[in-house]
Amino acid sequence: MEAQISEAAERSSASSANPETQSADVSASAPGGFKVIRRNGKVTPFDASKIKVAMTKAFLAVEGGGAAESKRVHEVVAKLTKQVTEKITRNIDVGGTLHIEDIQDQVELALMRAGEQKVARDYVLYRERQAAKREAESATKKPKKAESGLNVTAADGSRRPLDEARLRKVIGEACAGIDNVDEALVLKDTLRNLFDGIAEKDVGQAMAMSARVLIEREPNYTYVAARLLLDTLRSEALSFIAGMPDSATAEQMSGRYGEYFNAYIRRAAELELVSEELTRYDLARLGAALKPERDQQFTYLGLQTLYDRYFIHSEDDQRFELPQAFFMRVAMGLAINEIDREGRAIEFYELLSSFDFMSSTPTLFNSGTLRPQLSSCYLTTVPDDLDGIYSAIKDNALLSKFAGGLGNDWSAVRGLGAHIKGTNGKSQGVVPFLKVANDTAVAVNQGGKRKGAVCAYLETWHIDVEEFIELRKNTGDDRRRTHDMNTANWIPDLFMKRVAQEDNWTLFSPNETPDLHDLVGQAFEQRYVAYEEKAARGEIKVFRTIKAVDLWRKMLGMLFETGHPWVTFKDPCNLRSPQQHIGVVHSSNLCTEITLNTSADEIAVCNLGSINLAQHINENGLDTAKLERTISTAMRMLDNVIDYNYYSVPQARRSNMRHRPVGIGIMGFQDALYKQRLPYASMEAVEFADRSMEAVSYYALQASSQLAQERGSYATFDGSLWSQGILPIDSISKLEEGRGGYLEVDRSQTLDWDSLRVQITTHGLRNSNTMAIAPTATISNICGVSQSIEPTYQNLFVKSNLSGEFTVINPYLVNDLKGRGLWDSVMVNDLKYYDGSVQAIDRVPEDIKALYATAFEIDSRWLIEAASRRQKWIDQAQSLNLYMAQPSGRALDSLYKLAWVRGLKTTYYLRSMGATHAGKSTEVEQTTSSAEDYSAAAVTTDAMSSKSQEGPKVCSILEPDCEACQ
Repeated sequence: MEAQISEAAERSSASSANPETQSADVSASAPGGFKVIRRNGKVTPFDASKIKVAMTKAFLAVEGGGAAESKRVHEVVAKLTKQVTEKITRNIDVGGTLHIEDIQDQVELALMRAGEQKVARDYVLYRERQAAKREAESATKKPKKAESGLNVTAADGSRRPLDEARLRKVIGEACAGIDNVDEALVLKDTLRNLFDGIAEKDVGQAMAMSARVLIEREPNYTYVAARLLLDTLRSEALSFIAGMPDSATAEQMSGRYGEYFNAYIRRAAELELVSEELTRYDLARLGAALKPERDQQFTYLGLQTLYDRYFIHSEDDQRFELPQAFFMRVAMGLAINEIDREGRAIEFYELLSSFDFMSSTPTLFNSGTLRPQLSSCYLTTVPDDLDGIYSAIKDNALLSKFAGGLGNDWSAVRGLGAHIKGTNGKSQGVVPFLKVANDTAVAVNQGGKRKGAVCAYLETWHIDVEEFIELRKNTGDDRRRTHDMNTANWIPDLFMKRVAQEDNWTLFSPNETPDLHDLVGQAFEQRYVAYEEKAARGEIKVFRTIKAVDLWRKMLGMLFETGHPWVTFKDPCNLRSPQQHIGVVHSSNLCTEITLNTSADEIAVCNLGSINLAQHINENGLDTAKLERTISTAMRMLDNVIDYNYYSVPQARRSNMRHRPVGIGIMGFQDALYKQRLPYASMEAVEFADRSMEAVSYYALQASSQLAQERGSYATFDGSLWSQGILPIDSISKLEEGRGGYLEVDRSQTLDWDSLRVQITTHGLRNSNTMAIAPTATISNICGVSQSIEPTYQNLFVKSNLSGEFTVINPYLVNDLKGRGLWDSVMVNDLKYYDGSVQAIDRVPEDIKALYATAFEIDSRWLIEAASRRQKWIDQAQSLNLYMAQPSGRALDSLYKLAWVRGLKTTYYLRSMGATHAGKSTEVEQTTSSAEDYSAAAVTTDAMSSKSQEGPKVCSILEPDCEACQ
């Protein structure tokens, strides 16, 4: 069939089904105001109509020209032409240029997205044959002169010859030491994308883009593209600092990094972008400790993420912070109160720049600056009085202005219809105040960086819970909707028991049942039943009795329809809390991994960072010796945040100084499985989740105890579970006792926990809490590994940023396919067509399919089993997303009941995909722009068809509005 299609295309005229000439003729009207570089170097205006003609002839060459076929072709081509044109014009600035091959790439991608696989496949193969034909013709021609003869236009408008020798040098350095990349090909494609008179600043972008488009063919080009991008970054940074050359190759920069670092710190301090205190370090010593070669380890996505969002820049948006200077600046801030500041800064720098551990985004943003707000999460309790409510909303605004994500506990606020003594009126309930909190979050947008990010929590017995569940609906009274706020159910165990027993459930207003807010376990059950008896006797005025199953179904239905409220469990968070002797956990945070006490007097604060688990795997599995070293340093860095941190409200400072909680988490879990060749959906992976988290837990507690010996225990250590020798693994018994059954948790262990118990009870702990697994939406991209504990979302997808589109591909999969002789252009095409999935590709072996199953191809029960094994070791919680390709009421009911029975404290987003998308997903991954859009767009059945073209949304990689947790 392919041969017949190709022959039909060959018989067509030069401007018919030949994809080369189809797009090469693009000329005339240019809606985007940009030009096209043809293969002969000629620059012509873009003409969208030529795409339509070319695609029409390509379809007819495959499908024939009958009446029925022609009608379909006309409709499909019109739609695809519009998509291609919009995509091209959106990614190219007015007056910019685009090569003819790039237009063909967009046509090819549009065909695959539309499911026109036959046309797309022939299109790919034909382009390859034509490329080979041109190469053969070129080989017979007289060789051209080495120099291109092109000129570049400087910023001042002057023109000078392109420095082709430097071009070759930079590309040669970028390809050096990287397997399976072709320096000559990158150079050739770069020259192809240049034209006479091109702006000098655009030459670097052309180099990076030339490597970037090759990533789908060979993943290692991501490192080439990153190194070429780095050349542009060096030029931008060096040109801003007096006394430094305007540019430098990697070789030249290696000898100048120390000099640049000294000048950069002083210039940043002069501009009041970093603290003057940094200039008092021994900058020569720190500069000498920098490792320029670590600039070479970034993927393109990782370096682009740093450049776009993290590097210090001047008022006119010129970035002059390079990667190793960035890591050292962060390290200097964290070491600012150390006795040997330089020594500790170098130790911290080593950990960050090696990607073994990464601090959370607020720390990376603000360490070393004039306002070092480094904490990730703030948790508050809203009191039941007008002054307290608006004080809490004001605190939200102040915290959101400078800080990370917020978790608000609203369960104490009286419900709709409750009596107000001061006015002798009736309350409007909690919902109107939530609307105000929602709008405050939108209004306080951190200087344009992002909207405030807030999650409201409400206990399931609250009289307003049914309205609360509907807050994110797109229908109903908009005055009682919060479209920008995340919501979460704070569910007591008694409710889950009533659901299991198909019993009734009573809703109360907290002003009549005030102690329920602070009670947990058996004490809560006894008091709740007593209030039900009082209500039956008419002694409680505001209450309502419903079927527990009906409320549970409504909760799951809204979770499916709107992505909210999330399902979180009150009793596991409290009964296993090491700090239950001095307070109650009333909510989690924005990403459901923090479980700290809150009250009217204390706002809980947590400081986060994540271990790159993939960096701690060797030929024998988990490298525990290296893990111990990493955690020892990381714990010190996190503890330092507490004293160095800027606090915008006094309640947060008081709480953090008393309890000193931190949260070490992990990322790159999926990469660690790949390295050990363990499928995510396997008992071996569950066992690895158990053993790896046991090691993290052991070394985190050991490191905190060692810090206590040096610096003293946290103030409220006495009376805690720690002081009683009760560690997280031991606290499972407290949950079992408080729940009275309904708990199935593996309790196996392998390390010497008895000796650690003795160490902790003897010397104490420096931190009340030590572990929490955050989402790591951006820092994992900096390090080039999978997010947090997430399974692979897609093995191949396309990202868009201001510079255009580029492919992100799973390098482990490519290496395995290469080893089996299966990696070729057709495989790339198939991966694009099947949305990064290998399951439907017949020639892929079953073991490869199992290893590289993606998130929606894995039964979510495996995620819960692995999470349960981790949870037994963690003193806080984990941000756990659950994936269901085609959710049903029964499946959701089973899944979330399993999460409860397995002892999980919290869950995060339910990520689902539309019905048509589940059958054959052909769209590239979509990025999102706000915290609430981190949902997988869990939509109603009616909305599925309209959403299916977008596909499931995940935490935004390139442009996340919410960087609260990472």
